[in-house]
Amino acid sequence: MSSISNDLLLEIFSRLPAKSIARFYCLSKLWDSMLHRPYFTELFLTRSSTRPPLLFAIQADKGYLYGEWSFFSLPQPQNPYEKSSSLAVSPDFQSKFPEHLSLKYYGYASGLICFRRILVEDQVHVICNPSTGRYAILPKRREAKSESFLGFDPIEKQFKLEEDPKSLNPFAFECRTPLSVEGICINGVLYYFARTDNDETSSVKIVCFDVRFEKFKFIDGESFYVACHTRLINYKGKLGVINWEADGIHDAIELCVWILEDVEKQEWSKRAYTFRDDKIVDLSIVNVVGMNLTGEIVLSTYYPYVKYLPPFYVFYFNPERNTLQRVISQGFGETLIVRKVFVDYVEDLNANDAKLLKSSIYDATSMEKKKKPTPHHREEVRERDMDRRYNEGVSREKKYREKDERDSREDEYAKRRRRSEETRDRERRAESGRNRDDPWSNKSISGGE
Repeated sequence: MSSISNDLLLEIFSRLPAKSIARFYCLSKLWDSMLHRPYFTELFLTRSSTRPPLLFAIQADKGYLYGEWSFFSLPQPQNPYEKSSSLAVSPDFQSKFPEHLSLKYYGYASGLICFRRILVEDQVHVICNPSTGRYAILPKRREAKSESFLGFDPIEKQFKLEEDPKSLNPFAFECRTPLSVEGICINGVLYYFARTDNDETSSVKIVCFDVRFEKFKFIDGESFYVACHTRLINYKGKLGVINWEADGIHDAIELCVWILEDVEKQEWSKRAYTFRDDKIVDLSIVNVVGMNLTGEIVLSTYYPYVKYLPPFYVFYFNPERNTLQRVISQGFGETLIVRKVFVDYVEDLNANDAKLLKSSIYDATSMEKKKKPTPHHREEVRERDMDRRYNEGVSREKKYREKDERDSREDEYAKRRRRSEETRDRERRAESGRNRDDPWSNKSISGGE
């Protein structure tokens, strides 16, 4: 081992899956130090980005919605433009998370998946890494009613779980997030749909949240329409809004894509595509997944609330060549439900470091390096400390009050017991005195015998 240089070791490690790297951390201090270097994490990310697979989030079908979660990866076609028949590929198992966590999917960002526990008494967020099987349970939120979204800052390498504007200032922006449209994080900006609910009008907007600077911006949704099949996608580094409609009469799919060309000017461009192909067996169960790095629009069969029925199909549509390729996936099993499909799943070793996870909506302090507190932060800390002291005082006062009540009950019981014993003693003494004063009592008793 000493004859192999460190550079060669890093080159070898960079070609391994993240799960193997996680195992090597504990083999030696030298390897642990090497594998945590920024140079290696960036090298590993670059290698992983050149061959990103699809990621499938799957649940066990046990008669309820929140069973055990499993994750599988599926390699994307190497020659997507060839006019060959459909490809058959077997997925690779990544990891699974235990059933007792009772997880509900919430969001995804740069290799990490955000879940939320559905237990009434313990509704906390859980951040999971599918490539390594690790997860972290976050502290309970201060406000349980507000929505939250997972974002990633590629500059500071920081994950953040943030609130929506409604919870930050409900009077300035009344919004709600449609359940059918999922948010997306692109180049450090988190995008998701919201609706303004006023007395006179109701309109759809796109919320833009800068993860690094924690600033909000809003984009009007007048340039496009939101339907049940609307999805936000990463269109070559830009925000894209895609709608698709199935034409059952002509067995065709119509795709409309709006691309945000300029955020400041809110300029959009629109592109429309129509394709027909006998590779799609049932248009009613097809859903848009997103766009991969090669510019293909990825679709898949979609069974959100029913048991997985093999085979599972993935379709790659190339808008420039107007070609469609079908990939058949086997091996998930018949007792599983395919919940989510993610395009270009990149294994990022930075996601293994819990110090890179930050949340400004939790009571726990951030796990990143402490920054200079702002007046607003100091006020929050002061209020939180006052609440803590008040709760501790109330709890202490309640404990003392219960102890006093318990001691009082015990004293009262002891007094009653002493009074009862004294009464019985007096009665016995009185009875004994009467017997001594009556001379016939003993004779009558003796005569009776």
